[in-house]
Amino acid sequence: MVKKKEETEYSVILDTSFMIRLLNESDKLHSNALGYFRYFLEHNIPMYFSTISIAEYCVKGDFQDLPFQNIRVLPFNIFHAKEAGRFANTIFSAKAKNLIEIPDRLIIPNDSKLFAQGSFEKDIRYFVTADVKSKKVIDVLRIDCAAGIEHLDINIPHTTHYGLLDFGPEQ
Repeated sequence: MVKKKEETEYSVILDTSFMIRLLNESDKLHSNALGYFRYFLEHNIPMYFSTISIAEYCVKGDFQDLPFQNIRVLPFNIFHAKEAGRFANTIFSAKAKNLIEIPDRLIIPNDSKLFAQGSFEKDIRYFVTADVKSKKVIDVLRIDCAAGIEHLDINIPHTTHYGLLDFGPEQ
């Protein structure tokens, strides 16, 4: 069942790839991630960061660096688990039918868990990520599972996504 999400009131779930770019000033996508982060803060758009993403981030990043004062931690629960199983089955089936290309990697189950969390939580509209390949997976889930989440690619600046004028860096 597709959930209805209001245009003006929604939340986002941040991917690990987003947080890596946000917290690494030398990353080529840092300014884009920072632009989205500021936009979400300025427009009171709640940002969720999954416990799954926290675990992924902590593989190489420091737990203490995460901006907990500005994000909401989203624990993975039994309802997310049920949805994640269905999503993973759909993703593996689409991969077997060559409908999507994703490398053989263990991250697929983690991705399906994050997509399930974002889809299950009624206020979450966007999965915010630097992972361009996840768009095809989310598109399959939206069609085959009526997933209620959209892909938001931080390779595209927030000013372009939201149709804003970009006056350059703030002075």
